[in-house]
Amino acid sequence: MDTIIGIKTIIAVVETGSFTAAGDRLGLSKALVSKYVGIVEQDLGVRLFNRSTRRISITEAGQSYYTSVVPVIESYSEMLDNLSGQTALASGKLRVSAPVSFGESNLAPLMPELLSRYPDLSIDLVLSDKTIDLLEEGVDLAIRIGSVSDSNLIARQITSYPLILCASADYIQRFGAPASVDELEQHATVVDSNFKIGRHWPLVSPSGEALTASVNSRVSVNNPQAVKEVVVAGGGIGLIPEIVVRDDIASGKLVQVMQGYKTFEFGLFAIYPHRKFVAQKVTSFIQFLFEKFEARPKTKSLKSVK
Repeated sequence: MDTIIGIKTIIAVVETGSFTAAGDRLGLSKALVSKYVGIVEQDLGVRLFNRSTRRISITEAGQSYYTSVVPVIESYSEMLDNLSGQTALASGKLRVSAPVSFGESNLAPLMPELLSRYPDLSIDLVLSDKTIDLLEEGVDLAIRIGSVSDSNLIARQITSYPLILCASADYIQRFGAPASVDELEQHATVVDSNFKIGRHWPLVSPSGEALTASVNSRVSVNNPQAVKEVVVAGGGIGLIPEIVVRDDIASGKLVQVMQGYKTFEFGLFAIYPHRKFVAQKVTSFIQFLFEKFEARPKTKSLKSVK
């Protein structure tokens, strides 16, 4: 067994918490992960993990080993990257997590272009609206929209999207378009239950006055794409990220209302583990996102992101 493979296996087991998850990250069977761990332990003459039928736990020696070898692997990877030169192309498997709606509508259509640009790169796109643990799931990079907070991760803000008020053309024809907060509160609305604001929508009037609309809603959905579909079907007025409804507004299926009013914006972030070395495939993908979504690069520790 190659020493580097053994080290990477131990790191994967520690960070994922199981042989099965470590195998999924490394592309190895659970049996092979167990074998590699046993070889490393035999070579070292110490037990790195306590095993039972239900779970594994790291020993004191295992923790010490993990702390020592992570910088070794990072330095090794950095050395390989430096040797390959600054013009090296991204390669290997890149595992990316993204919200369902954004992934379906905005990332998936870009995959052929990305793969054409980087022939040695493969993509595992995992779509989920749940916040995942990147290390545990073996994810190289996650796309998140809105607020993020984890001091063990780095956030690159790709761009930001305003939320806008919109309704279907048919709804506007039947019930008219609100021109003020008071009128908005008389209309049927569709609420995105992902928003902490619930049925109290913060707005800023054309004169700059901060207002809150306590909206009337009989429908709430926990997915912006689904909110849009209810609104398109005439279910009421929705407060929806502009990127989700952009095409529908351009086609006339949806109409923006109260255009002089503003509300909050959502940031689009690329999230990755806080480590000294960042793989070429990760940096190349982030730059690709900047190119496609037209924003200036910004890097933030997640401690400072609200």
